[in-house]
Amino acid sequence: MSFDQIAWLPLCAGLTAAGLVLSFLAARRRGAGAGLRGAAWSLIPLAAYLTGALPAAWKVGTAVVGFFTGLVLSPTVWAGVIVAGLSAVLFLVSGLLRKRGRGAADQGGPDARPAKRAPAESASVAPTQPNPRPLNAKPTAPAGDDLSDIEEILKRRGIS
Repeated sequence: MSFDQIAWLPLCAGLTAAGLVLSFLAARRRGAGAGLRGAAWSLIPLAAYLTGALPAAWKVGTAVVGFFTGLVLSPTVWAGVIVAGLSAVLFLVSGLLRKRGRGAADQGGPDARPAKRAPAESASVAPTQPNPRPLNAKPTAPAGDDLSDIEEILKRRGIS
C-alpha cells in the first residue's frame, strides 16, 4: 500500500478523537497530569497531518521496516553475521596465543620453561625436619635453672 492510497485526514482525526476520549477517562481515574499527557500524545497525529510531516514519517517508517525485514529474513545477512562472529572468536584466540608465546620468549624460548619451574617447585616443598632452634637464639642455661624457661617465654613474646 502506498502513501497516496490512504485517506490520511479521517485516519489522523479518528486517532486524535480516540486519544482525547481515552485521555479524558485517564484524567478522571488518575488525575489531571495523566489526562494532559494523554491529550498531548493524542494531538500528534493531527499535527503531523496538518504540517505535512506524514510523507516524511511514512518514508522513514518504510525504510526502517524494510531494513529490518531484509536483515532478519536474509540468509546472506545471517551468513555475514556468522562470519563476523567467527572472526571475533579468532581474534580472541590469537590474542591468548600471542600472550602465551610472549611469555615463552621472555623466558628464553620453549625449552627454558621447565628450568624456570624447577626452582619454584623445590622451594615450595617443606623441609622434613624442623629447625629445633632459631638462628638468632642465644644459648640457654642448663635445664635445672627455672628462670631460663621464664626468660625464654618472655623473649618469644617480645618482652625482655
